Amino acid sequence: MAVQRIVIENCAIATVDAGDTEYASGHIVVADNRIESVGAGKAPENLENVVRRVDGTGHLATPGLVNTHHHFYQWITRGLATDHNLFNWLVALYPTWARIDEPMAYAAAQGSLAMMARGGVTTAMDHHYVFPKGSGDLSGAIIRAARETGVRFTLARGSMDRSEKDGGLPPDFAVETLEGALAATEATVDEHHDASFDSMTQVAVAPCSPFSVSTELMKQGAELARRKGVRLHTHGSETVEEEQFCKELFGMGPTDYFESTGWLGEDVWMAHCVHMNDSDIAAFARTKTGVAHCPSSNARLAAGIARVPDMLAAGVPVGLGVDGTASNESGELHTELRNALLINRLGAHREAALNARQALRLGTFGGAQVLGRASQIGSLEPGKLADLVLWKLDTLAHASIADPVTALVFGAAAPVTLSLVNGRPVVEDSSLLNVDEDAVARSTRDEAQRLARIAAQA
Repeated sequence: MAVQRIVIENCAIATVDAGDTEYASGHIVVADNRIESVGAGKAPENLENVVRRVDGTGHLATPGLVNTHHHFYQWITRGLATDHNLFNWLVALYPTWARIDEPMAYAAAQGSLAMMARGGVTTAMDHHYVFPKGSGDLSGAIIRAARETGVRFTLARGSMDRSEKDGGLPPDFAVETLEGALAATEATVDEHHDASFDSMTQVAVAPCSPFSVSTELMKQGAELARRKGVRLHTHGSETVEEEQFCKELFGMGPTDYFESTGWLGEDVWMAHCVHMNDSDIAAFARTKTGVAHCPSSNARLAAGIARVPDMLAAGVPVGLGVDGTASNESGELHTELRNALLINRLGAHREAALNARQALRLGTFGGAQVLGRASQIGSLEPGKLADLVLWKLDTLAHASIADPVTALVFGAAAPVTLSLVNGRPVVEDSSLLNVDEDAVARSTRDEAQRLARIAAQA
């Protein structure tokens, strides 16, 4: 079958390549699911099999946004425990979360994915770690929702085996056994992980956190991931309370504990990493361990300000994460570009902390790095997969900001005129093509109400 091409012209372009190449007015040619060319001015003439031409006047083209940390199931518990710190918030919500089932997980995934996709996310991930007995095929439901939405997806198959009786935070009925968690995780990798260049679905091994997982699950989880050739993900150094917990239980801080269990390395990325000292950052840099920075969630839970400028200066790979929508009710990643920049300027580096282009890089190439897909996505370069977004910047919200990258990051959320994933349109004129948003809104509302009733009766 002949190659089919999409041509986008007359737009500003931020490639986010190694040299941060930008064009004030340029073109992108997509051939099937790959980027064929990017450059200044008009596209080459006499291109064959052009099935669509897009006039990008008034727009900025960027790589698609890459979300590196999320908990989709939390979509149906938004707006609860709004004045809690992390540990109190978890204790308040675990009893409700532990009663989810497959229809709830599917609806919540639909809502989470729809909100991200309509805001420019082309690669999503979900760290799902709550698997109540008899709840159905939760991993399959989440992956099905991602496939239907049309986004590229990584499922971080989570697990918990340290309950309240073992000194952890989850209730006893909310955890798996060590053996059960490992077996189910391996089965998920075997069934769903696709290691190919243009893979739409990948799986990572992802025990939840030091305060909900045994040391043996951490160690054996790392061994499983490396035996299967997949990545590793967990929460790390999110709060002061977590650091105290690790010192009391393990006799060391979180980073030293992670290293002792095999959880530092270029195949590992961790969510949050708010409370990191110089030696922690040096250890992450030395081992190329990645970080998913979730500024809105960290603020919502009063966790603190992650030292992102210091991590970047040291060479730590850093991407952005929405985090679960029970701690970031907006559920959008493009707002995290702005919040990452603004919140980090409240830290020690003040106005020199991050600039607009660094924030955009965190949300695109940085995310691709921590998901292990930097050779495939995260920048607009010939040969890479055609995951890109065309942002409309000529409306009232942005029209007086001369620099398009500044407009995107500092300004209000920009409408998405076109989003391509693997060369296929997923969003057109701010509307999802594969998902009925109204139907998803109804189903997520219904499932949230059903979960609330079940939890109230327990």
